[in-house]
Amino acid sequence: MKKLLIFSGICVLVLALIAAGLSAAGTTRPDTPDGAVSVAAGNNLFAFDLYRHLAADPAYAGENLFFSPYSIASALAITCEGARGTTADEIESVLHLPTNETLRREGFADLNAALNSGSGNCTLRTANALWAEKTHSLLPDYIETAARWYGANATNLNFAENPEGSRETINRWVEEKTEDRIRDLLPPGSIDPLTRLVITNAIYFKGAWAQQFDPARTTEEEFRVSPNETVAVPMMHGNAVYPYTETGTLQVLEMPYASGDGTELAMLVLLPKGDSLTAAEEVLDAERLAGLRESLASQNVRVFFPKFTLDASYGLTPALAAMGMPTAFTGGDADLSGMDGTRDLFVTGIFHKAFVDVNEEGTEAAAATGVAAGLGVTPVFRADHPFVFLITEKDSGTILFAGRVVNPEGP
Repeated sequence: MKKLLIFSGICVLVLALIAAGLSAAGTTRPDTPDGAVSVAAGNNLFAFDLYRHLAADPAYAGENLFFSPYSIASALAITCEGARGTTADEIESVLHLPTNETLRREGFADLNAALNSGSGNCTLRTANALWAEKTHSLLPDYIETAARWYGANATNLNFAENPEGSRETINRWVEEKTEDRIRDLLPPGSIDPLTRLVITNAIYFKGAWAQQFDPARTTEEEFRVSPNETVAVPMMHGNAVYPYTETGTLQVLEMPYASGDGTELAMLVLLPKGDSLTAAEEVLDAERLAGLRESLASQNVRVFFPKFTLDASYGLTPALAAMGMPTAFTGGDADLSGMDGTRDLFVTGIFHKAFVDVNEEGTEAAAATGVAAGLGVTPVFRADHPFVFLITEKDSGTILFAGRVVNPEGP
């Protein structure tokens, strides 16, 4: 049997594909009238779908969430390049990938170039790679497509005779690309002599706030995990001009990162006025979130925001199968023949890891500010109860990271 493993990080995706032997519908796609869909818009719809699925999973009830939809989508897009028939259709549907091959490839190439454009005030990079068993032949077209459009160059490894050494080589790549934030991604035994290909995606971000918090003003305060439970957390205090809006049930704050000549990024925080996350989670769709962004207006805001660190890992195979791509995980039915010309591969596991650290200086996870004086009463944005947050690339609106904080002291 043959096995193919894929992961992405700073949030890390791992797909294991094993030889097949002898043998739910996705959300409505964001297609325009001419059948086109942008990679950025599709990525965001996938982010909303996956967030809702994880949030509804009893296994994560009352827990923090954090993941990178862009990292997962990037690795699966490379997988989709080798998929055919129903397998490809389901991956495209769940990820809301452009059905038009040119739009999909150019979309990822353009976004990857933008994310790696660099800035003097932040570190942002994403990278892809192929790791191939040296005795196994991949189709030249697949290798060329992965390299040209996704920057995923192929490196030969000896999975058959040295699986443990190959695993360590890939883990070192992950550590290097994520500044050691994702370590030992592939556990012992995850690579074996049957492994034929590993596809990696890594995304890393470290940025300073445009309006930094003064550490001297950080104090220990209570955070309401629930109406009947509180925890003590270091609460940062700030008073500055931010893009801000609110509804009857929700406060929305955009905290930009300092921008130089490169990509502009920001954290968008959705804070319910009550203790329930429902008000924040129900706006996680393209139209409603776009409406909130359009209503943001720069004004002076008093901000109380907790310091927190999240370190999350997920097994995503059940989630993605339930979301509408079961065929890729079904031996005998999966068709990944665009990779090696055979029907011998199917997906057996997907794993995702993510890390984020938020402090007075900024955010580390693996931006422009409009300044205008606001009149009237200064809003108070006190994030002392559960909230949802998104880290976005502002030009395209791409959601790079998404999560919720239920307990800043949690894992």
